[in-house]
Amino acid sequence: MLGETARNWLRRWDEQQERYSPDREERFRVILDVTRWSLERASPERPRIVDLGCGTGSLTGRLARALPHAQVVGVDADPMMLGLAEEAVAGTGARLLLDDLNSPGWADRAAPDGPWEAVVSSTALHWLEPADLDALYRLLADRLRPGGVFVDANNRAPEGSRAARALARRVRDARAERAGKADREDWDSWWKAFLAAPELADLARAREQRPIARRAFAPPLDLTTGEQTGMLRAAGFETVTTVWQCGDDSVLVALR
Repeated sequence: MLGETARNWLRRWDEQQERYSPDREERFRVILDVTRWSLERASPERPRIVDLGCGTGSLTGRLARALPHAQVVGVDADPMMLGLAEEAVAGTGARLLLDDLNSPGWADRAAPDGPWEAVVSSTALHWLEPADLDALYRLLADRLRPGGVFVDANNRAPEGSRAARALARRVRDARAERAGKADREDWDSWWKAFLAAPELADLARAREQRPIARRAFAPPLDLTTGEQTGMLRAAGFETVTTVWQCGDDSVLVALR
């Protein structure tokens, strides 16, 4: 455990992320609201909740603290990010799994016993290729119990012209300006500092030994809400709807 070092980097991560999602804490609360609603419908004794691409554990820790009776597991392929996540989930009982969502068998390693009640993700799945995202949706539809829920919070393009996309982006950026978050550290600067931080050298070495250190990431996936909705329905989700939105920042919910 990195203690105060990790907490400092976690705070810096959260502040950086608010540049792109100025209402990020409210977005987290919406995810919790949807997850609670789903669990109330099923009333499982020990619900299984999986956080995809959990990164620093920002959402994983919040879920585990809000739902202490649940079995919460965060999955991510980056050991450096999970090093911070250990601090984010400390004392909660949540489990972290170093695994790749494109790797066969990751779902069995994440939560093998019985169907899942909820799957969540926050600003993570846009790094997947379209075919990989489609395969993931189909796997989730198979793993979730009937009535289970998938909740995906991300920045996604609206339907329509380039003007519609520009308008949605402007609405979100204007919200960041009003909230005093538009000038926060950007994503690239945070990552450069993170990878070079001497106090994180052990985690950086662990990252160098994993495939993610050599992965050539494609530009983030730019699916519209409609395109993502169509993929989820084709995968087997009965209902797909947006439950919260500010510009191009939204929470999409798919019910199994």
